[in-house]
Amino acid sequence: MKSSKNCNAKDLLLYAVTDRYWLEGRTLYEVVKESLDGGVTFLQLREKDLDDETFLEEAKELQALCKEYNVPFVVNDNVEIALKMNADGVHVGQSDMEAGDVRALLGPDKILGVSAQTVEQALLAQERGADYLGVGAVFPTGSKDDADDVSHETLKAICEAVSIPVVAIGGIKASNVMELKGSGIDGIAVISAIYAQKNILEGTKELKKITEEMVKA
Repeated sequence: MKSSKNCNAKDLLLYAVTDRYWLEGRTLYEVVKESLDGGVTFLQLREKDLDDETFLEEAKELQALCKEYNVPFVVNDNVEIALKMNADGVHVGQSDMEAGDVRALLGPDKILGVSAQTVEQALLAQERGADYLGVGAVFPTGSKDDADDVSHETLKAICEAVSIPVVAIGGIKASNVMELKGSGIDGIAVISAIYAQKNILEGTKELKKITEEMVKA
């Protein structure tokens, strides 16, 4: 099983990315707790529209919740907030701050996740200090307009090329998870497959069970 200095592959099995689009009157804290009860193993807080003060407050609440479940908590893109609140780490995309610069700011002991779409990007991210890679979109997705499609062949090639864990992202749901078997990934990163479910607890449990089968297959 792959691992890096700060990140074990088993922690990345079911990686949830938050999105307040589906809250429907509930708080983000409530839906995240439900997903953690269902078996989420890693959480990324992704907020594009909150001011820094509100973001920081929310991030601290969710981090405390994740600690109760012994689940790593990272912040999407916002290195400043991640450092200010002492988050477990940060995840950056290709168009965000360069991985080496992020690692220099974070120091050696924080988790650094980097998005990659090619073997070249994956190897460079690993070289610059990434602890894991998020690769996708592996299926068509409505969550990210700028997500390039990544073929099964490219996903497999990336997994074979790097020694750090890889999670697949983009359009993944319970009905297509098994299509990723044999690719070499260590887990899946999802948004709507968890947070758009009517019953988040049961939906998460089912998704985790299928993902465990896929990773072992």
